[in-house]
Order: sequence, then structure tokens, then C-alpha cells
Amino acid sequence: MTKPARGVTNRRVMTSDAPDSLIPYDEIVQEALRAVVGRVLGSIVSGGSTLPGAHHFYITFKTGAPGVSIPPHLRERFPDEMTIVLQNKFWDLEVFPHSFTVSLTFNQVPAKLQIPFAAITAFVDPAVDFGLQFQAAVEELEPEAHEDAENDGPDTDPDGSNVVSIDFGRKK
Repeated sequence: MTKPARGVTNRRVMTSDAPDSLIPYDEIVQEALRAVVGRVLGSIVSGGSTLPGAHHFYITFKTGAPGVSIPPHLRERFPDEMTIVLQNKFWDLEVFPHSFTVSLTFNQVPAKLQIPFAAITAFVDPAVDFGLQFQAAVEELEPEAHEDAENDGPDTDPDGSNVVSIDFGRKK
């Protein structure tokens, strides 16, 4: 029987009865994968802002996410999500630690977009059959304004007799 290499430990297989993690692995992985997008776009900028070979990108993002800056007519047309294509006609691509900006034309009208990496939900390069899909970071999205519900108001039942307690419990 061989020993694991120095510094390597045996891993347990995850099962349905595994405890909830106190480390946000999903968030860490999502952030790392979004960094891949930044690195790819940064390499395009450092290469003269010209896509090599047949590479081109489809980038889908949440238009209502914090930090997204797009013209009002595009926000009206795409109130939730929008996909842009970086292929032939784009310019002023700049990459920052947490976002990028790019200028594109929409119906022959130029527009500059600022897109935080946290707003991206998909990145695809069909030329090489590469794609990343991200979980929408719901807590990062601003809630939509709404009218007050009829039950939104001061508590009028001081004895708490209309309070219902529900215990959903955890599956074991």
C-alpha cells in the first residue's frame, strides 16, 4: 500500500449527509471563474485589442446588477439580461480589476458599456467550444421597486395572536 504524497491527504467522498460548509466554496469558485473572463479580456487588450484567429466572445450579464452602466434605451430593451458579442466591431476595450468597459454599436448607434465581472452570467467562445456559466449573484442585484402591500404597515396586533410559526427543519 502506498502512502499519499507529502502534504496530500485522503479526500472524503461527498454524500448527501455531508455537513453544510462554513467556507463559501461556491462563491470562491464563481469569483475565480469570473477572473478567467478578466484575464482573457486583458490578454486581448495587451495584444492590441484584436481577437486572434476565429475567436469571438458572447458575454451575457445582468443589466440591473450594481455597477452596470449601459445607455437607457438598452436598459429599457433589456431590463433583466443582455448578451453582447465581441467579434469584429468593438473598440475602447479596457479591463479593470472588477469590471471592463467596451464600446459597441447597437442599430448603428455607438454605446459604451461598463460591466462588472460579478454581473456576468455566461461567457462563451464558440470558436473553440469554450463556455462558462455563472450563478446569478442574487444578493448583488438591486430589488425592484414595488407598491406597498396591504399588509405592509405598523403592527396592529400587539398580543401576537396572528403570528404563525413554521419550522421547516432540515432533511436528515
